Amino acid sequence: MDKLIRLHQLDNVLIVAVKIQAGEHLTYCGMEFYFSHAIEIGHKVALKYLETGEKIVMYGIPIGSASRMIQMGDHVDHRNMKSDYLPKSAST
Repeated sequence: MDKLIRLHQLDNVLIVAVKIQAGEHLTYCGMEFYFSHAIEIGHKVALKYLETGEKIVMYGIPIGSASRMIQMGDHVDHRNMKSDYLPKSAST
């Protein structure tokens, strides 16, 4: 079973399908990823480098924006992404 899944061809995040352990190396479509921290099932990781303000796309639609620079393979969550749909106070 693949540990990383891309749900839609336009997505710039991958979904973790099997828990990733700290220190793990994975290859997805020829790209090498190194994970310094464990990442749980269902969480997102960046497929590519994302600039501050860049849209985060999942299911082929934007779900938020990068609130800071996100490196390829970084865990994408409330610490580095803001929702484009929820008020700021609800996403923190």
